[in-house]
Amino acid sequence: MSESQVRLYSTLTRQLEPLEADESGEVGIYACGPTVYAPIHIGNARPFVVFMVLKRFLERMAGVRVRLVINLTDVNDKIYDAARAAGVSSEQLAAQMSRRYVEDTDRLGLGRPDVEPTVTGSIDRIVALIAELVESGKAYESDGDVYFSVADYPSYGALSGQRTDQMDPSADAGRKRSPLDFALWKANKPDEDTSWSSPWGPGRPGWHIECSAMAEGELGCGFAVHGGGIDLMFPHHENEIAQTQAAGCTRMAKIWMHNAMLELSGDKMSKSLGNIAPLADVLDRWPAEVVVAFFLTSHYRSPLPFSEDRMGDAEAACARISNAVRAIDRASGPDRDGRDTELAKATVAARERVFDALSDDFGTPGAFAAVFDLVSAINSSLDRREVGGRQLEETRAQLYSLLDVLGLAGLAERAGDGNDVPAEVRDLVERREAARRAKDFALADELRDQVAALGFELVDTPDGPHMQRIER
Repeated sequence: MSESQVRLYSTLTRQLEPLEADESGEVGIYACGPTVYAPIHIGNARPFVVFMVLKRFLERMAGVRVRLVINLTDVNDKIYDAARAAGVSSEQLAAQMSRRYVEDTDRLGLGRPDVEPTVTGSIDRIVALIAELVESGKAYESDGDVYFSVADYPSYGALSGQRTDQMDPSADAGRKRSPLDFALWKANKPDEDTSWSSPWGPGRPGWHIECSAMAEGELGCGFAVHGGGIDLMFPHHENEIAQTQAAGCTRMAKIWMHNAMLELSGDKMSKSLGNIAPLADVLDRWPAEVVVAFFLTSHYRSPLPFSEDRMGDAEAACARISNAVRAIDRASGPDRDGRDTELAKATVAARERVFDALSDDFGTPGAFAAVFDLVSAINSSLDRREVGGRQLEETRAQLYSLLDVLGLAGLAERAGDGNDVPAEVRDLVERREAARRAKDFALADELRDQVAALGFELVDTPDGPHMQRIER
């Protein structure tokens, strides 16, 4: 297995493209992170989950080194506006929201990107890139602002399919030569409380140039994958390509990988629209694995409705997997002999199918289907009572490995210790055991019903009661 077998859909070429490592054997991936003016919502988490799990797959199954860069935009008009409304400095607000972003995404249990650059930490690099564009004549200064000259970049629009001759020529150009030109540097305004020095006077970067400088600074030219939400394709990613390649980078990224948006009531989920569900609130209600499964059971390029039903489906999928692990743990033991050839075949097939699905445009729904087929094979094997303890341990290890690739290892880790069972349920089970010892079977049955009402099934075994979530 290698990265050469992996193909991803590129928005730029409108087709599947082979993933290619650089000369050192490393796959560089840059994904646009959040603008830190408010706590992130569940929609902001989709690209984080997609690219963190893509990294896990490439490293754990394809056997390649990955350098994943996800930036934080901590200088932006939205930050200035939100800071004024909150009565704090923009620097304070950005620092506070950056910490919240890390805390909230840490709760997903997927780890961190390899590098998380910030705009404030990249100012020198940004200024140098703008200066290079000005010197080459691809950008110009106007009253302290610096603009990119779209007319001097003939390939503009290749990513999004936009044509400059069809863009609105009647728009007010203001200080720009053309209304199509976009800002690389913005002169400091009286109501902006932070600025940096530059050859064009005090100010701060434009949004698009920030990512160009951070991506090239961390990954160089021609890295493997540039990603982000489809809403960033135009103008953000289009402008990134124009300014980066106009500065001499022949090809910014080989593959442009865009995830579709989350939807709530049929609209794109966004902070600006107000139809948001903060990620922290979602994680307070559902375990991290359920949230990750919610994203991965749909293809990353498909719009994804966020709803109670969808989260319920993800919860049921996780419960099905956890229940299979618990069933293995109950059945395992040194006194159990035998080998089930059907289960052995299903285990090998599952790993191959997961790799094939994820290699084909990161098809996570197909990977889940393979895991569910393995779960069914496990349950059937246990029913046949042909499988021995050692094979069950091997199967559990293989299932754990597949779950780990998907960022769902916690389903197997907690299945054996009951940590995913609420304290209220465990208390009811203890009271039921006390009632059974006292031969108060009417009370024991009543307590069992209360446990079931909370979503758990009690299974009495020689080793004591085991709890498993009831699949919806």
